[in-house]
Amino acid sequence: MIVIVGGGPAGAAAAITLARGGAAPLLLERDAATREKVCGEFLGADAAAALATLGIDLPALGAVPVRRAVFAAGGREGRFELPFVAWSLPRLVLDEALLRAAEAAGAEVRRGVAVAAASEDAGGWTLRLADGGVQRARHLVLATGKHELRGLGRGAGAGSIGLKLPLAGVPIGDAIAVLACAGGYAGLQPRAGGGANLCLALKPGAPGLAEAARDAAALVALVSAGSRAARDLLRDAEPLWQRPMAVAAVPYGYVAPAESRAFRVGDQAAVIPSLCGDGIAMALGSGIQAARAILAGHGAATHQAAWGAHVRPGMRVAGLLDSALARGPRMVATLAGWAPGLARWAARQTRLGSPGA
Repeated sequence: MIVIVGGGPAGAAAAITLARGGAAPLLLERDAATREKVCGEFLGADAAAALATLGIDLPALGAVPVRRAVFAAGGREGRFELPFVAWSLPRLVLDEALLRAAEAAGAEVRRGVAVAAASEDAGGWTLRLADGGVQRARHLVLATGKHELRGLGRGAGAGSIGLKLPLAGVPIGDAIAVLACAGGYAGLQPRAGGGANLCLALKPGAPGLAEAARDAAALVALVSAGSRAARDLLRDAEPLWQRPMAVAAVPYGYVAPAESRAFRVGDQAAVIPSLCGDGIAMALGSGIQAARAILAGHGAATHQAAWGAHVRPGMRVAGLLDSALARGPRMVATLAGWAPGLARWAARQTRLGSPGA
C-alpha cells in the first residue's frame, strides 16, 4: 500500500496522480476538516498550471488575479508588472478542493487521523497512529508540511517565524506587496471574497515579535512602521482575527538530501523563502513528481535527487533575494522600480514547480 501522510497541496497532488495512474493510495490527514494555514496563498503561473492538470479551476473557486508587485522599505518603493498572471486563493478553499479531487480520482482519504511516528523495516513502513492504531505501508509519501513526524525529522535546525492575519479595508487592488519591517518582511495580497491576506516571515527575537504574535493590532502596527507604503495600505485595515496564526522554525533554504528513505514532498522536500511566492507550486510539483516516481518503480532516493537537482538553481536565486532584502531592503525596493526587467527575471527564475507539472 502507498500511504500519504498529510492532506495539503503536496499530499493531495500525489494522491490524485497516483490514483490516476492506477494505484490505490491512502491519504491520512490529521485534521477532521480543512482549516486555515500560515501561508501567503500566492499562486504563480507554475502553480496554476499544476492545478489545471489536477482538475482544479481557479476562477471557479473564486480565486483573485494578481498582476502587479510592489516592494517597499522606508520611504522607497518599486513597482512592476509580474511576468505572468498569478492568483490568490485561501488555503481553506484550495485544500478542500484538492482533497475532493483526490477522492474523485479514486484515492482513499481518511480525515481526522494523526500519525504520531514512523519506522522503517525490511517490509516497508510502520506508522503509529495517535489513537494507538497501526498502519502498514510499502511506500511512504511524507507531506506533513512545516510539521515534523517523529522518526523522520528533517534535521533542518532553527528557522523563521511565520505569522498570518486576514484583513478588511485594505486597498491592495490586483497587486502583491512585499513590505520590509523590523526583523523581516510581510507579504500583502488580495484575498478571495474581499480584503487582504497579510503573511510575515520574521527572525526569532525580532523587535516586537512577541507582542505581534499575540495581538492583531500589534502585528499591523509592526508592518506599518516599516515603510510609507505599508502605512498607506494599512491605514484603515481591520483585522478579521483577534490573534494572528503562527508557526515556528520554518527552515527557508532547506532542500532534502538525496538519501531520504521516504518520498518527501512539499515543505518536507524544500522550503523556498516566502517572498518568492512559490511554496504552493513547489508542493504541487514535488507531489506530482513523487507519484510519478512511484508509478515508474523508482525509489525515494531517486525522487529526492531529481527534485533537489531541479530546485537548487532557483533556490540559489531565492536565497540571494532573501539575503539582499535582509541586508538592504531600501536598495531592493529602489532596484525593483528602476530595473523592472530584472525583477521580472527574478520572478521567472523562482518558479520551481515540477518540470513535468
